[in-house]
Amino acid sequence: MDGQADDAGRRLCLHIVKSQIHRFLSDFNRAKWRIAAKGVIGGFAVGLLVVLYRLGIEYGTRFAQVMYGTFREHPIYILPWAAAAVIAGLLVAWLVRWEPMASGSGIPQTEGVVTCGMRMRSWSVLVVRFAGGLLCGLFGLSMGREGPSVQIGAATSQMTAGRLGRSNVERNVLTTAGAAAGLSAAFCAPLSGVMFALEEIHRSFSPTILLTAMSASLTADFVAKQCFGMTPVLDFTRVEQLPIEEYWWLIPLGLAMGVVGVAMNRLLLGMQTLMNHVPAAVRPIISLAVALPCGVFLPLTLGGGSNLIAFVEQGGAALSLLLVLLAVKMTFTATSFGSGCPGGIFMPILAVGALAGGIVATVGGYLGGFAHLDARYISVFAVMGMAGTLSAAVKSPVTSVLLIVEMSGNITHMLPVATCAFLALLVSDLCGTKPIYEALLDRYQRSHGIGVGADAEIDDVDFEDGDFDPANARPSAIRSGVIEHPVEIGSPIAGTLVRNVPLPDGMMIITVRRGSRDFVPSPDTPLHAGDYVVVLFNGHDEPKARITLNRLCRGNG
Repeated sequence: MDGQADDAGRRLCLHIVKSQIHRFLSDFNRAKWRIAAKGVIGGFAVGLLVVLYRLGIEYGTRFAQVMYGTFREHPIYILPWAAAAVIAGLLVAWLVRWEPMASGSGIPQTEGVVTCGMRMRSWSVLVVRFAGGLLCGLFGLSMGREGPSVQIGAATSQMTAGRLGRSNVERNVLTTAGAAAGLSAAFCAPLSGVMFALEEIHRSFSPTILLTAMSASLTADFVAKQCFGMTPVLDFTRVEQLPIEEYWWLIPLGLAMGVVGVAMNRLLLGMQTLMNHVPAAVRPIISLAVALPCGVFLPLTLGGGSNLIAFVEQGGAALSLLLVLLAVKMTFTATSFGSGCPGGIFMPILAVGALAGGIVATVGGYLGGFAHLDARYISVFAVMGMAGTLSAAVKSPVTSVLLIVEMSGNITHMLPVATCAFLALLVSDLCGTKPIYEALLDRYQRSHGIGVGADAEIDDVDFEDGDFDPANARPSAIRSGVIEHPVEIGSPIAGTLVRNVPLPDGMMIITVRRGSRDFVPSPDTPLHAGDYVVVLFNGHDEPKARITLNRLCRGNG
């Protein structure tokens, strides 16, 4: 009798647990549109701040171009400028030391917040992004605004819509949506913003995340267009369409862009490693010193590179000039970024790709016979070169293709652009290149004692409270909650039964989302690539739980 009573009690407890889980899932699905509405709130705030940031960077770059032009006629002004650069470098170094989360691009840190449970002080990130970024823009450093705009979007959404989130899952979704809105406002390209947030930052395509990110991106794009008009940041609407008989050029172009993208990836990481041997206070001063000769002799290399891209698109430049611009832009970008100054690499990589594509087209113009390439196709080669180089360096090919197509305003370029992007990605994979933002995130985590990336063993990490910097990586005060992650192709648990998933004590899979159907799995339920697992963690810090889940769910690619 006692045994039967115990069995009945266990069945009752199991029924209650399943009922609560089903109720939670039902509430979550009904809340989909409520979360999307909060994404609109966050997207509006993101759009306003990114517009201000864009305007500040643009005016700063123009100011730098005027000043460096003045130095060619009045060299005496270089002395006070150099003194100002030293002061600015010391101030930037202090800002970055005060808020390390705002150094460099900002995309790796945003990815760490979304996928690894890192903590971000939104207000201090925004202060350093604006103060440090605008200061670097005044001196014309070769850094883009797109990466910082992603982090500005994530931080802004965390401060506004994120505060309205009812759970850590909902706040995580809204942070991702803010990142998408940031890139959308930076490029006036909402679809690219959504795709980048899903492909690079969140690495999943949950319908809720997609809907929320889209609502935030469209709202931010609307705000940006009110200020900058309907024209994209890079307007390629007049680019010549490549004839089908010239498509064989896509093979050498794609392979060449793969090599350039790999070289850019490794140059950025190598220069950062080299700069780590220099005192932190001196690094920004070095980058500002490099900006002086670049600005005086090659002003096209200043800033993110939109002027350089427009120059290549016009055609007619000598091959020697294009080669010099390519070498200088790559070195200048690596020096600027390696110093740790607040600024991104997204636009400079696009500028490098445009130069490389223009070089290939110019070489084709020197050839004879069937291999001769008409000069009017230089612009389309620049467009394809941007997609290929970005795909090889960042390894986000879908975003690369969509971004270029969206900026060109003509879907007829999609086939050659996509072909070039995927050929470049093939070269990058053959070279064993690690995605630039993933590599930067790993470096940031290791240098700050936060944890490790998805490829490391979780047992080797000590997650005691004292290991975290309270400024930007404090442990979660809530030691229980729910997190979710897609099961990627090639991940350790793809094809594994739920009972065999090596989750530590205190973590358990409470539901599986397969297509449009959510269900509570049994121990014998197999997990398939493409499933979305919802995991309850109890007694763990959120960063440890997220890194554990990343290690289990991420594929080898």
